[in-house]
Amino acid sequence: MSGWDEGAVFYSDQAQFPQGGDPDQNNSVSPHAALRKFKEFIRGFHGSKGDFPYREGLVHNPDHLTVALEDLDAFDSELSEKLRMSPAEYLPLFESAASEVLVSIRSKVAGETGEMEEPLTGGVQIFLSSKENSVSMRTIGADYMSKLVKIAGIVIAASRVKAKATYVTLLCKNCKSIKTVPCRPGLGGAIVPRSCDHVAQPGEEACPLDPWIVAPDKSKYVDLQTLKLQENPEDVPTGELPRNVLLSVDRHLVQTIVPGTRLTVMGIFSVFQASQQNNQKGAVGVKQPYIRVVGLEQDRENNSGGPSNFTIDEELRFKEFAQKPSAYSDLCDMIAPSIYGHPDVKKAVACLLFGGSKKRLPDGVRLRGDIHVLLLGDPSTAKSQFLKFVEKTAPVAVYTSGKGSSAAGLTASVIRESSTREFYLEGGAMVLADGGVVCIDEFDKMRPEDRVAIHEAMEQQTISIAKAGITTVLNSRTSVLAAANPVSGRYDDLKTAQDNIDLQTTILSRFDLIFIVKDMRNREQDKIIASHVIGVHTRGKTDNNKDSTAPEEQNWLKRYIEYCRSTCHPRLSESAAKILKDKYVEIRQKMRQQAHETGRSAAVPITVRQLEAIIRLSESLAKMRLMSVATEEHVEEAYKLFNVSTVDAARSGINEHLNLTPEIANEIKQAEAQIKRRMGIGSHISERRLMDELTRMGMNESIVRRALLIMHQRDEVEYKRERHVIVRKA
Repeated sequence: MSGWDEGAVFYSDQAQFPQGGDPDQNNSVSPHAALRKFKEFIRGFHGSKGDFPYREGLVHNPDHLTVALEDLDAFDSELSEKLRMSPAEYLPLFESAASEVLVSIRSKVAGETGEMEEPLTGGVQIFLSSKENSVSMRTIGADYMSKLVKIAGIVIAASRVKAKATYVTLLCKNCKSIKTVPCRPGLGGAIVPRSCDHVAQPGEEACPLDPWIVAPDKSKYVDLQTLKLQENPEDVPTGELPRNVLLSVDRHLVQTIVPGTRLTVMGIFSVFQASQQNNQKGAVGVKQPYIRVVGLEQDRENNSGGPSNFTIDEELRFKEFAQKPSAYSDLCDMIAPSIYGHPDVKKAVACLLFGGSKKRLPDGVRLRGDIHVLLLGDPSTAKSQFLKFVEKTAPVAVYTSGKGSSAAGLTASVIRESSTREFYLEGGAMVLADGGVVCIDEFDKMRPEDRVAIHEAMEQQTISIAKAGITTVLNSRTSVLAAANPVSGRYDDLKTAQDNIDLQTTILSRFDLIFIVKDMRNREQDKIIASHVIGVHTRGKTDNNKDSTAPEEQNWLKRYIEYCRSTCHPRLSESAAKILKDKYVEIRQKMRQQAHETGRSAAVPITVRQLEAIIRLSESLAKMRLMSVATEEHVEEAYKLFNVSTVDAARSGINEHLNLTPEIANEIKQAEAQIKRRMGIGSHISERRLMDELTRMGMNESIVRRALLIMHQRDEVEYKRERHVIVRKA
């Protein structure tokens, strides 16, 4: 006899109504039947292990319940289809079914104590999840209106939490009668009636039109927050601006998401009437779209490019490739094949793409596994080409130029919304590239205060914000690949490393590998490079046999990097750790000796961070071969890489006290005397003019430069105006 309490109109089967009732309604599930089926589903659905996942889930978590649409499909495909096509109608039924099931489960428990009390209901929120592929933000249009959609993206802004009324209590101004009106969910409002229901008694004044006033303290509320979801950077077509869509989250989903998080969202595509601007007064039918979220799935740390599914064939191919003895050299050959030479830089870029292993210590401290690389050198040495290659190859990457990047653009900014005048947080490049690589070109052209902003992001891998009443910490687990030019544009061998590398020690120590890329003038090498460049331009390929597989090879490399990063997390072996300890002590000893001989510390500091850098490089080399342990061989290769980059950079430039013959030392002393004679204490002169005057007196320019450097180190002269003006000090 189920159905008699539905409150519907009953009829007898007549000849003119063969199906009974409205012919259009014959395939719809009535609300009562839907409610009953939802209850049956929650109570009686069997999981794969033979348990009752949803019933047990409600007992353990009475506030909310996550339902997989695949399970509902298996239980009742018609009901699942209805939920997909008209979620706004069926989801409240699902939630009330869950509340009723919870009451029945709880009342049994309460009944055993002998004290019967009615538990509170109405507090269950249903989250939906699905394994289907997400839809592109660009394809969502009017066809999807009021239907269930699944989209993926990155949260770039989150508003403060607001209170949203679910039921509004209205009070009549005239007769003081009370009426409760339901509010539409999401960003919808309540429909207030024009007239009061009160029937005026004889001699009583009738209620006027629009008599209702809202009683806020008697209304019911839930928490509501709006998020802004932007397309993933890798999904945006070239030359297009990334699209974003407004999300509305309520109740238990509020304040679970910070900007920079990659999400896959299940939601109802809805519209709301935006606040009308001056130019849109007549556009009543034009509504603003938004998505009312009914399920969230955060992408995991180690696999931030989204849950990628690798086929068994792909995994076999990857494992087969990793077993090859030449796997490491093959991977390095795949890095930027259009660039000739620079084998060590290519190895470093390969290490950066694969990354080391993240570690979380028992006390909660996180050690980064990302590798940072700085390419410093002459123009036209393919630095920017490396950056562009990494941007295309890394699973998640953001490319930015130092001159056009501010501190807020790289980290995060606080923006005031024009309509509500409230502040919200918007993530920058390092937040958007969370779990990937940030490529910063023209690193030396950045303003120093902007460069300081990325210190925390590089080492602690977080960005702390305390602006306009918003205090929060955002994740930025990124590798940084930066390219910079020396102070004078080209690398000058007559200057010390400090004068060539015009970056602070604090930022240099955060880079694991620092390469000084010089444009060497060598006849044989110039011939080879010229023929390589001409070949690339004329034939459009790097080798005669490599032209057909380039795009597939790049895509394969991208997938392989993704696979290695998500499945392999190597650790150092005992013997490798012992070798590493000895190597580190040896490097520190050499640097101490060099500092003692030259009387000043190295331009690139060798600290514990550099020891961690070699550990990360060793883990990265093991990860390329899908090995779970980094061996002595990996440590040797990592040390070799570190030696040709950072240690080399620390030793570069002239060391004025080393290898000076008595004749050169005498000439330098004469040059110093001439400079002192030419410049009185406190006077200043252009460096170019001083050079010209002393060279006219027959002195060698390089000797004068050395003399100036020695005087600068002794603090006898000072450089000003970007080293164009020299000032004599006391």
